Amino acid sequence: MTKALDLSRIDELKENAYSNIESYNDPDTPDALAKFTSQIKAVLLADPKLLESVPEYLPIALYDQVKFPAEAKNKWAHWVKEGIQPEWDEFKTTVAFNKADLPLVLAVKNYSETLLIESCIVLFLLANDNKSAATNSEQDDDDYIEDQEEEEAYYDPFDEEEEER
Repeated sequence: MTKALDLSRIDELKENAYSNIESYNDPDTPDALAKFTSQIKAVLLADPKLLESVPEYLPIALYDQVKFPAEAKNKWAHWVKEGIQPEWDEFKTTVAFNKADLPLVLAVKNYSETLLIESCIVLFLLANDNKSAATNSEQDDDDYIEDQEEEEAYYDPFDEEEEER
């Protein structure tokens, strides 16, 4: 039986995780995010029940550590588009965890298989949104050119006053 994804929960997890990740992504302290995720992993491994109050910590802890094989990306895109939560047996064949993270992954799976799947969906969305964000910024650059053209046609009545003097 197909289980529906709670897309509003996924969006909330994604937004919360992304804002935390961005707050630690500082060029002045390049190791800050790695140190933070390392601390989170240790805490969550010791007590996965903490995820009840801060579920966004799991996608943060696994950020940039989960890989989605190319042949599985269409499945992930389909699940997200259709709002389908994959069954465990299908899920586990479409994701690759970092070997060092397996103890945490197993602890979380034993605590909440659903949260682990939801967190991986968040990571999939973050990975793919970042790629499309580059495309959007390129489009934004095009808008800048249009803005410059509009700026050249800007009318300033004070310019006429200066010319009359």
